[in-house]
Amino acid sequence: MTAPFDYFVVFAEMRTGSNFLESNLNAFDGIECHGEAFNPHFIAYPNKTEVLGVTQAMRDGDPGRLIEAIKTGSEGIGGFRFFHDHDPRVLDIVLDDPRCAKIVLTRNPVDSYVSWKIAQATGQWKLTNVKRRRDSKIEFDGVEFERHVGRLQDFQVFLLNRLQHSGQTAFYVAYDDLQSLEVMNGLARYLGCATVLDALDDSLKKQNPGGLEDKVSNFDEMEHALAGLDTFNLTRTPNFEPRRGAAVPGFVSAAKAALLYMPVRSGPETEVRHWLAALDGVPPDTLPTKLNQRALRQWMRRKPGHRRFSVLRHPVARAHAAFCAKILVKGPGCYRDIRKTLRNFHKLPLPGGELEEDYDRRAHREAFVAFLIFLKSNLAGQTGIRVDAHWATQASVLEGMAQFGSPDMVIRETEMKGYLAALARQVGYAKPPVPPQALTDTPFDLSEIYDDEIEALARDVYQRDYVTFGFGRWA
Repeated sequence: MTAPFDYFVVFAEMRTGSNFLESNLNAFDGIECHGEAFNPHFIAYPNKTEVLGVTQAMRDGDPGRLIEAIKTGSEGIGGFRFFHDHDPRVLDIVLDDPRCAKIVLTRNPVDSYVSWKIAQATGQWKLTNVKRRRDSKIEFDGVEFERHVGRLQDFQVFLLNRLQHSGQTAFYVAYDDLQSLEVMNGLARYLGCATVLDALDDSLKKQNPGGLEDKVSNFDEMEHALAGLDTFNLTRTPNFEPRRGAAVPGFVSAAKAALLYMPVRSGPETEVRHWLAALDGVPPDTLPTKLNQRALRQWMRRKPGHRRFSVLRHPVARAHAAFCAKILVKGPGCYRDIRKTLRNFHKLPLPGGELEEDYDRRAHREAFVAFLIFLKSNLAGQTGIRVDAHWATQASVLEGMAQFGSPDMVIRETEMKGYLAALARQVGYAKPPVPPQALTDTPFDLSEIYDDEIEALARDVYQRDYVTFGFGRWA
């Protein structure tokens, strides 16, 4: 009898019990799960260098090569765990292949969020000996949680729709199902494995027993924040409503004026926030933000005649701002994991630690050029690293916003003074303030390294933005 599948993928997220699920799958004779095979920062596990003879560099060059190795070289049916931020090139391969079994592991997002925060605080991501368990209370951050749920939601809905469109179905496993021997044996039968377990694997221990009130220092605040979410039945992520993709918690409303700023990351966010605050004479850090969709729609109903706006930045300047703030230096806000991968595997000439005296303009230009070359592949879906909002095309960012509501006005940074003033007058401010000058990037301003090659590279990377928004040369 022909086996129903050639290989499998477990769609999961951090702190959903995927390690425990993998341990039980590997307990079956005839099933072999190869960890996070397509994690962009390592292959399978942090201490491994290859899987079935395929190295990380070989995998990054051709993810299909590792899939083929898993299909043909595993002990029985082989598979791997896949999270939303793993190599996106893998998704089309597995989702379009009916011979790939899909397993979807879900967990209540509140529990997974709290578990993730505790693991971050303690540095303990697995527990095999309860005597070594580390404990910590965490502080619930409503905005961070909103983003956490949004990421889970978007990915789960994406999977659901792709499977619906292709006439496939997945084997859904909830976190609580992991303790069911019957469910684990049923999953094995789904994969075509005749082996039956007599008991579940007990090598991994539950890390955070107890109720949420014992784990969250601001539990009352968390309850209040959750009450404001327009979502229901949190354990069944695929059925969340509404299906949103806009980064609503990042939107900023004026203190009193009927204006809503919809930021494009790595744009002139600081300057616009200061201008918006100056309209009503308040400090920038007091501007209402971190709103969920429900709260924002209530704001819109309270502000008839409101205006929504975004501000674009020239693609070269925006890429340079993202590079300096998120990649170059290991400081606050730096994407450390991505930086490490860019340096170690994509061979970007980034400094190992703090900037030394020998990091001059020539070194900075070389590093930025290498980053632009990486972005060309990244935006084309040819790398295992996510396309982050700080360097995604501005056209795609605006498309995401449109899922909530398009901005009334899209302004270019170089034209902010006139158009922001016009917006302010539309909502009753006759003498609006002048927006402040943009701060220069550090350690070197773009003007110190800009040349024809950089312009040509940026135009190649961001051709869509150049065409859509009519950008010319930066200088």
